Amino acid sequence: MALSDSVTTCLSPPVHYMICKLGFEKKDTYDINNILSENGQVCWQAVTEHVCYLESDHSVDYIKSIRSLGPVCESVNLHFKSLTKEQFVIQYALWFHWTNYTELFLEVFDVLQYTQTTEVALGLMKLTSCLERALGDVYLLIGKDCPFLLRDLLASEQLAVIFGQAVMNVLRLFIGSPYGLNLRNVLWHGFASPQEIPAKYCAMLLFLTAGMGQLLQTYLLQTKCVLVHRPYAIFVSLEELDVFPDLNHETLSIAEELVKLSSFVLKTMLPFWMAALTAFKQSRYADCVILLLPQLEAGLRLLFTTTNKCPNRLLTAEPSALYTTFDEMLAKRLDNEVNQLPAVLEEPAMEFIWDFLNHQEGPRIRDRLSHGEINLEAFPRQVANQIVAFAITLLCRFSDEDMFAFKEHMVIKPLMNCASCYRSRFHPISRLKKQVLECMKSILLWPELPTVPEEHIQTIKGLEGNAEASALILMISEILSQLQQYMPQDCCSSDDPIDSVLTERLLTELCDTRICTLYSPRPVLEILVVLRKISTQCHQVSEQVIAGTELRYKQWMNKTLRSRQRHNYLRMLNSVKFLSPVLQLILVLITLELVNVHLVCKKNPFDYQQYLKFLKSVLQYTENLVTYTSPEKNKWDETMELTNKALIKIRKVSDRKLMLMQLAT
Repeated sequence: MALSDSVTTCLSPPVHYMICKLGFEKKDTYDINNILSENGQVCWQAVTEHVCYLESDHSVDYIKSIRSLGPVCESVNLHFKSLTKEQFVIQYALWFHWTNYTELFLEVFDVLQYTQTTEVALGLMKLTSCLERALGDVYLLIGKDCPFLLRDLLASEQLAVIFGQAVMNVLRLFIGSPYGLNLRNVLWHGFASPQEIPAKYCAMLLFLTAGMGQLLQTYLLQTKCVLVHRPYAIFVSLEELDVFPDLNHETLSIAEELVKLSSFVLKTMLPFWMAALTAFKQSRYADCVILLLPQLEAGLRLLFTTTNKCPNRLLTAEPSALYTTFDEMLAKRLDNEVNQLPAVLEEPAMEFIWDFLNHQEGPRIRDRLSHGEINLEAFPRQVANQIVAFAITLLCRFSDEDMFAFKEHMVIKPLMNCASCYRSRFHPISRLKKQVLECMKSILLWPELPTVPEEHIQTIKGLEGNAEASALILMISEILSQLQQYMPQDCCSSDDPIDSVLTERLLTELCDTRICTLYSPRPVLEILVVLRKISTQCHQVSEQVIAGTELRYKQWMNKTLRSRQRHNYLRMLNSVKFLSPVLQLILVLITLELVNVHLVCKKNPFDYQQYLKFLKSVLQYTENLVTYTSPEKNKWDETMELTNKALIKIRKVSDRKLMLMQLAT
C-alpha cells in the first residue's frame, strides 16, 4: 500500500479542473452590490443570469455557468470577510432560521474568517447536510414522500414551485449534480483533500442559503403555510453500540503517531485525520465522526484498489461513470469477479462496518449524519468512541511499517482484541437471537406470577379441561423429544423435555452459535422475516398472559370479579399450563431453524415454498394466540383447540423431515 505516499489527489483530472480551476479562470472583480440590495435582500435575478444553458436541449451548461459564477463567489467571500460577526448576525441570522440550525451557519461564517482548509471542508460538510434536511422539510410543504437522495430532491418539481427553477439550477451547480462541483459528494465520500476545496464556494453556499430563506418567507406569507421541521433521529439502546473500551488521552496520542505512519492514510488526507482526533479530545463528537467517516472510506478505497488490482478506481469517476464508494467496496462481486476486500478485511471488520453504517436496524451513522438527520450538538460520545477505536485498529492492521510494537501496546491491544472478535449486532440474524432470548426471559417470569389457591379452583363447578391441557403437554414433550437429536446434548433432559431452565440454557447456547451474516441470500432473508414475526408474536402472548394474570388475581382477591369472569380467570390459569410449554417449543423450533438457516438455499423451489407455507402457518397460529389471549377477547378454551391443530401440523412436518435442522444431519 505504498500508494498512500504517491497519490497526490483523489480527484480525476476533469473533476479536479472543475473544482480547483474552472471558477478561477475569469479574473474580473464583481461588485457585491449587483447581487445584494441595500436592505440586505439577495437579488436573485442577478445571480441566476450567470447560469448558462446548452443550445441543444436547454439543459444547464455546468462548465460555462461555474466559470461565470467564479468572480461572484469570490465577491461574496470578500463581502463576508469584510463583516464583523455582529454585522453578519444582524444582516443574515434571521434568514437561516428556516434551516432549524442558525448556529451552524454562524459557525461557518467564523470559519470563513480564518480560511483554515480543514475547517472549511468540515463546515461545508455540515452545511450541506443541514441544508439538505431543511430542503426536505420545505419539500414536505407540498410533497408527500421526501426523496432520499439530494440529487432527486434538488431536481424535484416541488422545490422548483417554491423557490423557482432558476434558483434550483444555481444550487445544483454546487451540490447534488454529478455534472457540477458536487461538493457534498466529493467531501462526504472522502475524495477531496482539505486544500482542494475553495473557501469561496463555502461562502457562496452560505449566501445562497440566506437568499433561499428570504424567498421561502415570501412563499409562506403568500400561502399561509407553516414550515414544520421533522424531529431528529435519536440513537436508541446506546449500550448495544458499546464495542470498544473508552479511549483515553494516551490512546489518542498513540493514534496520532499511528496516523503519521500507517499506509492506510493517504498523506494528502493527513490533516483530516489529525483534526478528527483533535475534535474528539475537545468533545466535539459529531465533528470528529464527520471528519473521520470519509477518511475511513478513502482508506478502504485505497485497500480495495490495491487488493483488487484496480488503481484507477481510486479516483473520482467522471459524471457518467460510477464512483467507488462504500456500497461498491463492500459488495460481494466486482465486475463479474469476486471482490477481494472482504477477505482482506475479514469477517469481524466487515460486520462492524455493515452494522454501524448499513443495516437498517443499526445506527446508520453515515446516512444520518450526511442527510442531516441527527442533532449534531447532542451527538453521543459512545458512538464517536466506537468509530475512532475501529479506525485505530485499521491503522494498525493495514500498514507497510512494522506495527508489532503498536499492536502489543497495553492501550491498543484491547482494541485489537475487541475488533477481532466482533460479531454482528444489527443483522436480522442477530436481531432474531436477541428477540428469542428476550421472549424466553419473559416466559421465565410466569412461575412467579400470583395465582389462586388450588382449593378455590375445586369449588367452581363445570370447569373442565385439565385432561385436555395434559394431552397437549404430552404432545409437546413428544415433539421436543424428537427434536433432541438436533440439540447440544448438554442441554437435553430425558426426564422432562419441558424444563424451562434447561430451555433457557439451550436457547442461550444456540444463540451463541456463529452464523454467517455477510451477503445473506434472498431466501435466507425471507425466512428470517417470518421467524422474527413468530418470535414477536410469542413475546406479545407472554406479555399479555403476565399482565392478565396479575390483573385478574388482584380482582379475585378484592372479590370484584363477576361469576362469568371468575370462570374465565380459572380457564386462563388452566391454559397457562400448556401455553408456557408451547411457546418454549416454538422458540426452540425457530432457533434450531435459525442455526441452520443457510441450508434453505439447498431446497428446490417447490420444497422451499412448502417450507415457507409451514412457517407461515406457525406464524398464523401465534397471531391467533395473540388475539385470543388479549384482554378484549379472553378466549381461553379456543386456545386449546388452536394449539392442538398447530401441534399436529408441527409433528407432521417433523415426521416428514422438512425442517432445516433435519437437512443438516
